[in-house]
Amino acid sequence: MRAILVVNPVATDTTVKTRDVLARALASELKVDVVETTHRGHGHDLAEQARRDGIDVVVALGGDGTINEVVNGLLSAGPGPDVPMLAAVPGGSTNVFTRALGMSRNPIEATAEILDLLRGEQSRTVSLGMADERWFTFTSGLGFDADVIARVERRRAAGRRASPALYIGAAIREFMTGPGRRHPHLTVEIPGHTPVPGVFLCLVSNVNPWTYLRSWPVAPNPQASFETGLDVFALGKVGVARMLGHVRQSMRRGAGPRGRRVLTGHDIPWIRLCAQAPLDWQVDGDWAGQRQELTLRSVPEALRVVAPPARAGTENKA
Repeated sequence: MRAILVVNPVATDTTVKTRDVLARALASELKVDVVETTHRGHGHDLAEQARRDGIDVVVALGGDGTINEVVNGLLSAGPGPDVPMLAAVPGGSTNVFTRALGMSRNPIEATAEILDLLRGEQSRTVSLGMADERWFTFTSGLGFDADVIARVERRRAAGRRASPALYIGAAIREFMTGPGRRHPHLTVEIPGHTPVPGVFLCLVSNVNPWTYLRSWPVAPNPQASFETGLDVFALGKVGVARMLGHVRQSMRRGAGPRGRRVLTGHDIPWIRLCAQAPLDWQVDGDWAGQRQELTLRSVPEALRVVAPPARAGTENKA
């Protein structure tokens, strides 16, 4: 099989040693070329070219942002039988996509798992989401979650390393000082419901959990999976005490947060978000600019990935 290993050398937990060990391991079973990304969007271009070249497997080593770029490159012309399989190796700080697939958090162990799966000709086809023209693997949204990510990216650009503490600090500061909570003006529309205005927070999930704090899953939409449509958890104007209660509920195994001014939905084909002015926009945990309107939709069986079969509890694997 022909393969390309796409490596993001500046991903949080990716090193030259890891890259070299992975390349040697993959070369034992595959005809593999190794390419490092040099700029934002490079992973997209490499994956797009791999599809044109008839490559069998694209292996992505990096964080969720790298994997998102590769997925968008693979699917730039839409799903189809000529799309290479994706094999994802965790190399970032959170790695929601690979953990949702049930892969090891250790990149060396994950590579060994990928090789075993390829030898056994095992793969699965997963649903993905589209945010307007952009594919996402596990989440996308406008407003508070994107505001937090924008804060984090500014701190990282200033030299801070990605960590749970960095994200928690950014979330607290945005909640306490940002304008979104005090003056919520996001409107959420889902099938079968009248549009809900005055939304402060809207978390859209394609998998469970929505994210992790180290090994601890944060699961506002615990029923979400690669085998169903999108799930949504939305909040209206909320105070500190109630918000802390929702956070605690999201970090417990169970049915997820519930209460007043909460909108939830499971296995939804589309979600439309509208605001009175442009808001920050995030895709798979990366800031993607600003949008005033955004339509998110589920695309069933969008991409074949090298991963074990779906099983109960896979999305919560720590």
